[in-house]
Amino acid sequence: METLAAFAPALPEIILAAGAMVFLMLGVFSADNARTGVFIGWLTVLLMAGVAIMIGTGGAERVELFDGAFVVDAFSRFCKVLILGAAAVSLMLSFGYFERERIMKFEIPVLALLSTVGMFMMVSANDLISLYLGLELMSLALYVLAAVHRDSLRSSESGLKYFVLGALSSGMLLYGASLIYGFTGTTSFTALASTLQAGEAAQNLGLIVGLVFLLVGLAFKISAVPFHMWTPDVYEGAPTPVTAFFAGAPKVAAMALLLRVLHDAFPGMLFQWQQIIVFLSVASMLLGSFAAIGQTSIKRLMAFSSIANVGFILIGLAAGTQYGVSSVLIYLAIYVVMTLGSFAVVLAMRRANEMDETIGSLAGLSQTNLPLAVAFAALLFSLAGIPPLAGFFAKFYVLDAAIKAGLTPLAIIGVLASVVGAFYYLRLVKIMFFDAPGEAFTQAEPAVRWVFTLSALLVTFYVVYPAFLLDAAGTAARALVP
Repeated sequence: METLAAFAPALPEIILAAGAMVFLMLGVFSADNARTGVFIGWLTVLLMAGVAIMIGTGGAERVELFDGAFVVDAFSRFCKVLILGAAAVSLMLSFGYFERERIMKFEIPVLALLSTVGMFMMVSANDLISLYLGLELMSLALYVLAAVHRDSLRSSESGLKYFVLGALSSGMLLYGASLIYGFTGTTSFTALASTLQAGEAAQNLGLIVGLVFLLVGLAFKISAVPFHMWTPDVYEGAPTPVTAFFAGAPKVAAMALLLRVLHDAFPGMLFQWQQIIVFLSVASMLLGSFAAIGQTSIKRLMAFSSIANVGFILIGLAAGTQYGVSSVLIYLAIYVVMTLGSFAVVLAMRRANEMDETIGSLAGLSQTNLPLAVAFAALLFSLAGIPPLAGFFAKFYVLDAAIKAGLTPLAIIGVLASVVGAFYYLRLVKIMFFDAPGEAFTQAEPAVRWVFTLSALLVTFYVVYPAFLLDAAGTAARALVP
């Protein structure tokens, strides 16, 4: 009993992994049809909701397990609840789509559940080995999900591209981890931080090269420029609900892992990694903002939008402070809401039984479907950072953190990139409200309508009660950067 009690902090991961195994067996021994897939999908959503409640009501103390390789604290709890919320909503968006496409298989929610376990492992990793285990568990499931529509050439191509480039990034990450181990003799984040407290160790060229390779591997996962090349093709080729899943939960997990690695393992090399993060941030903001302007596919536009948003999130990380971490967590929470709402709108862009994902199909949407147009406009204004919507506060916090950390030039570039980004967001609003209307979209499923409506309401009325998110993010940041 004492042994079981010692593993209690890892109970959410154990429950999710066990649930994935049970649902896999249930699917194998049931009729292979869409009803089985939807039934297991809803069971998965309920399991995620239950685990989220368990995590949210847990204690705030820091606990280490497995010889310090796995850590549970307020930071990991915040990120895990956010990951579960994003994953559950993405799954709910997927059922109707996959049933229409006749590809609703029970493996889809099981794969989503297994990738979520990997994300949990990433968020709680306190060792380079556990970091890699979590990253690969998440990635392997995502590769399959990207290519889940086997009859679609685009889906198969996106899965293959994601797999090849993901394998390349994993190789770079492992090479970096091996260099770090070779020069320090440890893989533990805690031991690395102690070793690097000595000024001479932080100047070791081999260790700096290892850190660069490690960051390159993680930059692939968050699709930061110049390691973003897979993002537009995978976003466009994968089934839209899978793209929504990619844009939400894995992005939170990878960014949380980056925060954990840099602040827990390499606080003594702040000057070295800060330069890399500033470069990634500037490159991502500028390329994402300018490349989105010429897009004709709404999914490719959202891909470049996500790259630009990663750049903004990295501004908070570059600050290297507790306030910077808090601003990143706030941005991630608001970004997940905006992104899931936007992809719910994309799922509603359907005529008869065919998806129409071109930007031109939104023409005159306000005259054919006013609620959808208003909801999408609210989300777009928020993504552009127009006050008093939630997206404005997300950008304000990261820019404020950069200025307080003495990174004023980076904040100025962020403001300029935000102005460029506002152009293509507002262009969509203009198309919806001022262009001549086309054929009306088919009415979306209830789950899709609920998601884009609630997302629009959340970003619109965030200003009324921001304290809950601010307090939660502040507590999580203090757990990571005392």
